[in-house]
Amino acid sequence: MFTVSGEIGSEQVAGLQEFLAHEPNGPVVLDLKDITLVDRAAVRFFASVGPGEIRTVNCPEYVRRWIAAERNWQDERRHEPGTQEPKP
Repeated sequence: MFTVSGEIGSEQVAGLQEFLAHEPNGPVVLDLKDITLVDRAAVRFFASVGPGEIRTVNCPEYVRRWIAAERNWQDERRHEPGTQEPKP
């Protein structure tokens, strides 16, 4: 389990993506109890990764709700004709 703390923005998302690319054993468990701020890039990232890649624990309620809303939005967009997947 890895603890993530502080702010999670696009720079940190890039680091998490690189970390996951080199992690052969999944899923990686991220403890988010100490995060203080997330931006939309972070929410899109968490919404787009599958349960086989990342599992989050102790995620603040507002972040969990935002991720759920983003997943719903991504699902709706996937079903619209002529749309592409959003990039995390």
